Amino acid sequence: MSSAEPTAAAPRSGLVALALLLVYVVWGSTYLGIRLALEGGALPLTTVSGARFIIAGSLMYAVLRWRGMPAPTRRQWRNLAIMGLTMLVLGNGMVVLAERTVSSGLAATAVASVPLWMALFGALRGQHASRGEWLGIAIGFVGVVWLNAGSSLTASPQGLVLLLVAPIGWAFGSVWARGLDLPAPFMTAAGQMLCGGVMLVALGLASGERPTQWPSLDGLLAVAYLCVFGSIVAFTAYVWLLHNVRPALAGSYAYVNPVIAVVLGAIIGHERFGAHDLLAMGVILAGVVVLTLARTRAK
Repeated sequence: MSSAEPTAAAPRSGLVALALLLVYVVWGSTYLGIRLALEGGALPLTTVSGARFIIAGSLMYAVLRWRGMPAPTRRQWRNLAIMGLTMLVLGNGMVVLAERTVSSGLAATAVASVPLWMALFGALRGQHASRGEWLGIAIGFVGVVWLNAGSSLTASPQGLVLLLVAPIGWAFGSVWARGLDLPAPFMTAAGQMLCGGVMLVALGLASGERPTQWPSLDGLLAVAYLCVFGSIVAFTAYVWLLHNVRPALAGSYAYVNPVIAVVLGAIIGHERFGAHDLLAMGVILAGVVVLTLARTRAK
């Protein structure tokens, strides 16, 4: 069956708020988790991305099958594989590679363009955003630019290219998946992680990544956090949102993630931020509020 279109009955606002909170906060923390995993000696594609998605996807798939959920059909596996390629390999994998040479804050900032790309790809498919949604997108993007204007964030040319590819791949996969023949949302998340994880490990091995020693304890703990919270919890919540709300609202996490990344950087990484950063975060949150209100009026 196809489960990628919003259901006829609107989801309860409390469930939408909970899913958004998980995606906002947990994914905002994963940029620091990726940095800690890389600093702990974990390999970018085979471990930080690929292995954790395979583990998370396998656990979810086993539990869902044990509870009696049917396995995806051959056509659904094909669609899941394409989603894994666009969202996980091109999206997540490129961000992890970029964080070898760029700061976690800049990586979080790069995903701020996701709602813009989602709105563009959605418009090409006839799913036009409302004026209010475009206004929220514009406000949020201004806030993210302001947050990083004049900062000391640095990046290599290769890192900048990777951070350009990542949001385009993620946004395309998110919009392309709507209306496809896919299993139920949780099975979609599990199958997508399995397919994407296998491709990421294969890409890592093909690019020369070879595990020669175990990561440090901090690196292993960071990978475990990414596996459980970043993959199983937050990614499942995001897939559920894709099935139940408009693309612009599902992609609004991109504006909140940089705020979470900056706050965690200050608390855990002892990074400093001042009034300029706080005002910029306020603009980002204002954009999310406008986007949410526009979505409510559209419904």
